[in-house]
Amino acid sequence: MSQTPIRVCLIMHSTRSFNLGVGALTVAEVEILRDIARDLGRPLDCTILDWRDARPPYLEGEDIRILPLDLKFLLNPAGFFAQMRRARVVIDIGAGDSFADIYGSKRLGWMFAMKLLAWVARRPVVMAPQTVGPFTKPLSIRLARFVMNRTALLATRDKLSTAAVEAMGVRTPVIEASDVALRLPFTPPSKSTDAPPRIGINVSGLLMSGGYTGKNELGIALDYPGLIRDIIRHFRQHKDGCEVHLVSHVIYDPEAEAGQTEDDYFAARKLAEEFPGTIVAPAFATPSEAKSYIAGLDYFMGARMHACIAAFSSGVPVIPMAYSRKFEGLFGSIGYHHTVDCTAETGAAILAKIVEGYENRADLFALQEAALAQGREKLKRYEDALRKLIATNG
Repeated sequence: MSQTPIRVCLIMHSTRSFNLGVGALTVAEVEILRDIARDLGRPLDCTILDWRDARPPYLEGEDIRILPLDLKFLLNPAGFFAQMRRARVVIDIGAGDSFADIYGSKRLGWMFAMKLLAWVARRPVVMAPQTVGPFTKPLSIRLARFVMNRTALLATRDKLSTAAVEAMGVRTPVIEASDVALRLPFTPPSKSTDAPPRIGINVSGLLMSGGYTGKNELGIALDYPGLIRDIIRHFRQHKDGCEVHLVSHVIYDPEAEAGQTEDDYFAARKLAEEFPGTIVAPAFATPSEAKSYIAGLDYFMGARMHACIAAFSSGVPVIPMAYSRKFEGLFGSIGYHHTVDCTAETGAAILAKIVEGYENRADLFALQEAALAQGREKLKRYEDALRKLIATNG
């Protein structure tokens, strides 16, 4: 093995986000990089610039360095810029779906600043597979086009994002891949054929709270808490004797008496008090722990996209419950058209589709297998292009 390390710096990734979906992207990205390092016969030296969320990192190893990122670090030439110069390749995953102006100017400003500093440092910037857009303001459109035209590798994770890039007049060729979380490692559980069907429901604390402000800024068209209660009742009363598991994917402090607005685990515990006998899944410490648990279920639904990806990529029939275009963009781009839309459909219509999906879950599984194969093939396009870039610049 060559002793020259592959020096990569990851930005807009997270090793300790309360949102395990963001963490799943990082763990899977590192898995891809470790595979590339093995293929090239070189050690990996991966630096992750991460926010200071108050939980232990998901990742560890001699090939990983985690440095805290804040405004002082960004502005200090011996901080962020020095790490850009140290790296041979910079990879930005945009936290999955943050490269848009709908989340406010502060978050987008950070993303532009980091990309531009990497460009000034003359390091190739990779936009890993992510949602691009929507961009609605003229200035943000111009800046987004500017930075994308200066990326060494530009990958989207769905056809809607690819269309958004092309509509903005970006000249950099686009690789339409899929979500890197398809590669998230997990431990396949043993399943008993005698056990009752295990139904997993990912309850979104965000939607239970009515959005970030409680004013339904996400445009949910139905009574989401009422729908979740109807789903629980249906499967608790099912003739198959189903076990209902409430599975969280955004987890803050499991011991807290009052939950954060986005906290799935707090919402799940409150629902379990209403429905005795309902099982609350553990407060997972890592994305892979969550996926390993989900893999042991027999049917799944949820409004956290990466909880649904965990089910989808581990062979569990799933009905994603969308609140934004990223769901249909991702799943539809690989031929899986069983997403329900919480912004456009009624609760009764969604419940009917979930019930139908359960009764026909063997057919759903077959459709998933074909779509998953397509997703992995699309993701391989990104992996191959990244391998080539690292081999050339590393």
